[in-house]
Amino acid sequence: MDVVVRGARVVDGDGGPSYRADVGIARGRIAEIAEPGRLSGRGAIDADGLVLAPGFIDMHAHSDLQILAEPEHTAKVSQGVTLEVIGQDGLSYAPVDDATLATLRTQLGGWNDDPVGFDWNWRSVAEYLDRLDVGIAANAAYLVPQGTLRLLCVGYDDRRATDAELDRMREVLARSLDEGAFGMSSGLTYTPGMYADTGELAALCEVVAARGGYYSPHHRSYGAGALAAYAEMIEVSRTSGCPLHLAHATMNFDVNKGRAVELLSMLDTALADGCDITLDTYPYLPGSTSLHALLPSWAMAGGVAATLERLRDPAQRERIRVVMEEAGSDGCHGVPVDWATIEINGVRRPDNGHLVGRSVAESARATGKQPTEFYFDVLLSEELGSSCLMHIGHEDNVQAIMRHRTHTAGSDGLLVGSRPHPRAWGTFPRYLGRYVRELGVLGLEECVQHLTARAADRLGLTDRGRIRPGFAADLVLFDPDTVADTATFDEPRQQATGIPHVLVNGVAVIDDGRRTDALPGHALRKPTQTRRQSWGGGPPPPPGGPRGVVGGGGAPPPAPPTPNPPPPPPRGWGPTRPPPG
Repeated sequence: MDVVVRGARVVDGDGGPSYRADVGIARGRIAEIAEPGRLSGRGAIDADGLVLAPGFIDMHAHSDLQILAEPEHTAKVSQGVTLEVIGQDGLSYAPVDDATLATLRTQLGGWNDDPVGFDWNWRSVAEYLDRLDVGIAANAAYLVPQGTLRLLCVGYDDRRATDAELDRMREVLARSLDEGAFGMSSGLTYTPGMYADTGELAALCEVVAARGGYYSPHHRSYGAGALAAYAEMIEVSRTSGCPLHLAHATMNFDVNKGRAVELLSMLDTALADGCDITLDTYPYLPGSTSLHALLPSWAMAGGVAATLERLRDPAQRERIRVVMEEAGSDGCHGVPVDWATIEINGVRRPDNGHLVGRSVAESARATGKQPTEFYFDVLLSEELGSSCLMHIGHEDNVQAIMRHRTHTAGSDGLLVGSRPHPRAWGTFPRYLGRYVRELGVLGLEECVQHLTARAADRLGLTDRGRIRPGFAADLVLFDPDTVADTATFDEPRQQATGIPHVLVNGVAVIDDGRRTDALPGHALRKPTQTRRQSWGGGPPPPPGGPRGVVGGGGAPPPAPPTPNPPPPPPRGWGPTRPPPG
């Protein structure tokens, strides 16, 4: 064995009772699970008093650029995250051409920054995944972003796609899925993806379904039109036959206080009808996005330059103000904006640093301007590059949704800005500390299942998300009595406590609470039906096989060792607990 985790309380991801065991790791895989004291190896981790769980899977991450630009990636691996799903909210950096990439670099500056001197040496999904394989801290899976796809094939116009444009989108989507993407995402309150109608989305989802992927939409409203927006996504899933994963499935704003039960009833009805639906949430009340995302969609038509030109025009500013303050823009989820709830938390210009941590209403009062006028001026000054917190959530809704049987976890964390949302550093320990230990909303084994196996099942991963012989050694050790998030809105870049060890593909990235210099992660590539045909049908090859299978990518990992048979279950594993393996 390369490493033996000794005497851990194993919570294996399946939701059943925990048990004590030694877990042996060899060549990046779980080689054996045995009664405590039975295994030996070259390295050992004393896990007495600690829980050993599968590595956590962040089903909604925005690390697309920072995982490359800042490869230590402590924000995520220190939480126990060993796999992130990126390409979210319909906007990311592949597939692109030169012009599309230039637009996205500006539009997504508030999410991901645009580092000086960064090497943008990819255009296709395949090339982006190859870039990840050069060395990253955690593993990554990619979704084809529908807004990026539309920008590439249609442009930034607010109109229906032509038949030829739709055909091209379907073609580029199919190629991107065949290159290893796990599905498609949308950001239907973000331009230009929001310009797609229901039929266009269903036509694209047919391609995703045919290749065994899933659709993960940020739907059209989390506010006044939330239930109708969820219903539209369920209809897209029904029409196309595509599995559905609802991104950051929340019910926000005052109009939705206490209404999570209505959403869950809708989901239960669809599930009973045979729909394949899952969802993710983060355990916080405020949301976070780009400051310009609150604008009405028509004000963003034509791209960044056209948007800035409208913001310079007094007549256009007044038209936008009326929509935002009186009617409720689609960018603000159909709810008239309350500037006291919108807090600027990231700027690019140093001379705007004093705005960080203050609401738009507060900063506007200090300047003597009306809030919306002040907002427009900030967008112009920042060239749309700022981000914000939206204080719009409700605790009862958050707790109700996280209890649902389809629930998984996604941080939705932005890693840049002066004061990023603390969910980027604290999501997973917050589930374990606050919602398991302190509030008892979820049991420990149940919560770990949400954070691991359920997510792996949605992704179709057959070798991750559980502690079993032959599975990838993506593992986290935490103290159930002390694990906690320490990141706050004032001090968001704070490492969690109670997580002393994290392994990615069998290599320590957190050792005794400290970040190592290891970069053992790589891009995962989903096998598609197209790929299955290339090896003659039937089940895909085992992990570690040809590039393109789950767990593959770049140089394939070594084949897993043949695990030794587990010993008979010793006393103390519980009368209903099967032996490991």
